[in-house]
Amino acid sequence: MVESSSKNRTLLEVRNLKTYFPVTSGVIFQRKVAEVKAVDDVSLNIGRGEVLGLVGESGSGKTTLGRTILQLQPATSGDVIFDGVRLNDLSNKELRSIRRRMQVIFQDPYGSLNPRMTCGDIIGEPLNVHNLAKTPREYDDRVADLLETVGLNPFMADRYPHEFSGGQRQRIGIARSLAVNPEFIVCDEPVSALDVSIQAQIINLLEELKERLKLTYLFIAHDLSVVRHISDRVAVMYLGHIVEIASWQELYKNPLHPYTQALLSAIPIPDPDLEMNRDRIILQGELPSPTNPPTGCVFHTRCPKMIDECKEEIPALMEVDSNHWVACIRASGYG
Repeated sequence: MVESSSKNRTLLEVRNLKTYFPVTSGVIFQRKVAEVKAVDDVSLNIGRGEVLGLVGESGSGKTTLGRTILQLQPATSGDVIFDGVRLNDLSNKELRSIRRRMQVIFQDPYGSLNPRMTCGDIIGEPLNVHNLAKTPREYDDRVADLLETVGLNPFMADRYPHEFSGGQRQRIGIARSLAVNPEFIVCDEPVSALDVSIQAQIINLLEELKERLKLTYLFIAHDLSVVRHISDRVAVMYLGHIVEIASWQELYKNPLHPYTQALLSAIPIPDPDLEMNRDRIILQGELPSPTNPPTGCVFHTRCPKMIDECKEEIPALMEVDSNHWVACIRASGYG
């Protein structure tokens, strides 16, 4: 089990989690012919008050992992334990109360807001769902407070989503997630659809809210340069598997998995001379299909350091240094 580096008690624990989607054939009598292994035997911990960054290419299973943790997508097997409670065992009614403590910020600030609802109604809807506002005055005051918390003016409550910019819409999504006073938030690529200058503003806001409200984040992104500024630790995901976990300082200084090394080499460097002369790791081929993943190490078909054992053995996630875990036969030295 990959332990959190946080000194606080573990808030979220994921054990051997698998999320498979059936592939069916036939129109009337459908039969399963294959499975999409979106999340394949993932284990990790997140400490209370910690930010765990989760990075990887599109199709690596990051969003599915986040949705399964929130129980928006049922797990095929494995456990999701939140503050000591195994979520897989809960009924819908029991999950309803837990979901007040677990929220999500979606990737698309355009598609995640109902265009027929005002900004105030969008933010206030969770208050009505969970009966958190006893009077109309209390409701209005809470919505106004949430707007101010995310840097928007309360008079904007009567505007509709199309009247806001992308960054403002994402602030509305953040305010909606904060309405029920959560402890844990899955940030599902919350800045990937925004301009670079706006990305920095949203990340700064999330950092400020994390400190002020004592929040815990799973911060999903496909860009290592984004998670660097907000994460305490970073987990690298490839084709449904976690291949490396370390503090962001350790990961940037000493990446051990070839996939992590390739991701880091793709980050642009502002100095043009350094950018021109540095070594780039270009991965060959496409991401394999999660319906038919490679045998052995799932990365071996694209790995520049592949050896014969990689085709046969599935490397376990092993601790090779203090709080630095890697799933690689060569890097861990057991192959």
